[in-house]
Amino acid sequence: MQTFHIESIKNESLQAALMQRINQKTKPLGALGRLETLALQLGLIQQTEHPALQQQTMLVFAGDHGIVAEGVSPYPQAVTAQMVLNFLNGGAAINVFARQHGFQLHVVDSGVNAVFESNPVLIDAKQGMGTLSFLHQPAMTAEECVQAINRGAEIARDAIAQGCNVLALGEMGIGNTSSASCLMSVLCGLPLHQCVGRGTGLNDKGLQHKLSVLTTALQTHHVSAKDPLQVLAVFGGFEIAMMTGAMLAAAEAKITLLIDGFIATSALLVAAKLYPPIVEYCVFAHCSDETGHGVMLDHLSAQPLLHLSLRLGEGTGAVLAYPLLESAVAFLNDMASFESAGVSEKVE
Repeated sequence: MQTFHIESIKNESLQAALMQRINQKTKPLGALGRLETLALQLGLIQQTEHPALQQQTMLVFAGDHGIVAEGVSPYPQAVTAQMVLNFLNGGAAINVFARQHGFQLHVVDSGVNAVFESNPVLIDAKQGMGTLSFLHQPAMTAEECVQAINRGAEIARDAIAQGCNVLALGEMGIGNTSSASCLMSVLCGLPLHQCVGRGTGLNDKGLQHKLSVLTTALQTHHVSAKDPLQVLAVFGGFEIAMMTGAMLAAAEAKITLLIDGFIATSALLVAAKLYPPIVEYCVFAHCSDETGHGVMLDHLSAQPLLHLSLRLGEGTGAVLAYPLLESAVAFLNDMASFESAGVSEKVE
C-alpha cells in the first residue's frame, strides 16, 4: 500500500487565535455550543483563522459482497446494481439531498456484480464482480485490498484537485453491514453481538441467522487487530476499502472529512488503525440507528452532530449535517465582535 503522510492539526498559537475570535463574538462565552468547537476544528484543519468551504463533494462507493449468499440480508444482491442505476438517474435520497445542499455527486463502481453504461456521474473503478463469501475464504486477496485502497485515494485526490475541500463519503452494497460488523468486532475488540444489527430490515429470525453466520466466519479466520489491512481484506468489501483510501488521501491533503454512518465509520476504523491522526480531520455527521454505530463512535471518541434515527447509508446523514458546517464558518467569519458592534462585554 502507498504511504500517506497525515499530520496532526494541533497548533497552539492558531488555536488560541481562533478561540479569541470565537469568544469575542457578540454572545455569551460558549453560547453557540457545538458550532464553536466545529468552527475551531475547521480552522485548525485549514490552518487559518478564516476557514472557507469549497465545492463540497459526495462520493458514493458501491460494491457487492459474497457473504450475501449466506442469507445475511433480506434483499437480493441485485439490489446493489438497481440502486446504482437509481443514483445515476437522480432518484435516490442522496441525490435529493445532494442537490438541496449543493454537493457535487459521483457514484463509484468499486465492485458491483453488474456492468453499467458510461455516465457522467459514474466513476468506473471496478475491482471485480463483488467480493467472495468470507464465511469460507477471505473476501479479497491482500493485493486486491491494497489496489482498492490505492484507487480510492486516487479518486479522492481527483476531487480535491478540482477544488473540493469538504469530502463526504457514502456507500451502497447489499451485505455491507455484515462486513462492517466483523470489522468493528475485530478492530474494536468487542463481542460480535454488540456489533451486529438488522441492516436493511432483518426480522428476529434473520438477525439470529446473521449473527450465527458471522460468528462462524470470525471463528474461521484468525486475524489480529494489529494488522488492519488483513482484517479489511478478510471481512471488508471493495467499496469499504476504497473509502478507507479516499479518507487517507483527503486527510493527507488537509481536507475536512464528513463521516456518515455505520459503514463509512467502519472504513474510518481501518484508516484510524493505520494512521491515528486522521480522526482529527473528521466531522462525525450523525449517530445512526444501526446497532453498533454508537459504540463504534464511542471507540473513536467521536461526538456526532445529529441524532435523526437514520439507517439508510448512501451518505445521506453526512449531507444533512453539512449546513451546520456552513453555519460554523459563517458565524466565525461574519458575526460581529463586541468591539465592532459597540456591545458591552460581561462584567466580572
